[in-house]
Amino acid sequence: MDKSKRLFLKPKRSFRRRLPPIQSGDRIDYKNMSLISRFISEQGKILSRRVNRLTLKQQRLITIAIKQARILSSLPFLNNEKQFEKGESTARTTTGFKTKKTRVILQLNSQI
Repeated sequence: MDKSKRLFLKPKRSFRRRLPPIQSGDRIDYKNMSLISRFISEQGKILSRRVNRLTLKQQRLITIAIKQARILSSLPFLNNEKQFEKGESTARTTTGFKTKKTRVILQLNSQI
C-alpha cells in the first residue's frame, strides 16, 4: 500500500457490545418498581432514550409505566429530598430580594 493512502485510513477501534438494559424476560409494568427506577433520574425525571439505550417501543412502554405509577402514587412526581436536607430557602435572601435585578426594578418603580 502506498504511503500517501495509508494516511487516510483510520485505525480500527475495539468495540464492546453492551448488554441491553431490559432483558427479554423483563415485564414492563407499573408494578415492576425495580425496573422502572432504573430509568428515572435523581430528580425524578424520565431519562431519554439515548441515555437508556432502549428501543423506541421499549421507551414508550417505560414512559407509560412511569406515568401510571405516578398517578397511582407508587412513584413521586418530583424527588425533592435533597432540597429539604440542605434546608434551602427559595423565598428571599439576606437583603430581602431574590436578585439584584429585582431590587433595581423596585427602586425604579418607587421613583416614578
